[in-house]
Amino acid sequence: MAEPPYGEIADLLKKGQVVPFLGAGVNFGARPPGATWDEKTQTFLPSGAELSRFLAQKTNFPSQDPHDLSDLAKVSSYFVETNARRRLRERLHDVFNRECAVCDIHNFLAQVAATTPLLIVTTNYDDLTERGFQNAGRPYDLVVHPTDRKDIEASVLWWKSGAQEPVAVPPNQLFIDLKTTTVIYKMHGTIDRVFNKWDSYVITEDDYVDFLSRMTNFAAVPMLFMRHFRTRSFLFLGYGLQDWNLRVVLKNIESTPVPGDKTNLSEELDEGVRSWAIQRRPSEFEIELWNARRVKVFDVDINEFVQKLRAQG
Repeated sequence: MAEPPYGEIADLLKKGQVVPFLGAGVNFGARPPGATWDEKTQTFLPSGAELSRFLAQKTNFPSQDPHDLSDLAKVSSYFVETNARRRLRERLHDVFNRECAVCDIHNFLAQVAATTPLLIVTTNYDDLTERGFQNAGRPYDLVVHPTDRKDIEASVLWWKSGAQEPVAVPPNQLFIDLKTTTVIYKMHGTIDRVFNKWDSYVITEDDYVDFLSRMTNFAAVPMLFMRHFRTRSFLFLGYGLQDWNLRVVLKNIESTPVPGDKTNLSEELDEGVRSWAIQRRPSEFEIELWNARRVKVFDVDINEFVQKLRAQG
């Protein structure tokens, strides 16, 4: 497989022309080779499959099929049905409330943001991206989608830089100057390790259906971000396309018309606007799916990728 175009990606990042999109796989950058996660692990976080198997064991999930046990949305749905939503939220809080090592990709993005405001999108629940910025002394705004919080499900939570408490804002009334402000957008919720009251997780099958329904009706991803996406390339880090919900999210981002947006999508496609994915050992199935979305996938270790990006100067 060919090498990524490191120089081009680095230059476009520095110009603010790339949107980093972080998945659970980026956290493997802090995991020792061959290590596996269990609930006593304090130095790195679980993969989606490991988290699913952990929840399945705790709730006595009725199937022993490996595919079922690794299906986080299915297992989480069963957990809620047999226990309670509150108990699932508590379990997830326990898992992610750990001082795990910040990965090099988080540090690198904070380094880039010193001179170029970024819009960083992540579906991860952990706070490693935020801590990378805090460690570097870089300001950022935090925007979180709280699907499983019925009291504020029609809003996004917005922490302005330095704020201790968020404000709930209807997604299409959010205004942040993306030319001057770095934003971390947590599309599927977050842990709140400070106050333990803003935890929110898009994780069950119903959560994904609700989120995707709102997305189709322009009530999930802020219009401000959707317009920004239209003229940028994506850099997908730590994602696979096995999960149907991620494929639907990407399809909506690519194809949903944005009211008032004059971008001609056919012209963008004709001009060959490309995005990239860094994924360890993608399957042939996933390679085909990435290609269909005009995303070039590269089989590269995340730490090696960051090192070579940084070497571009």
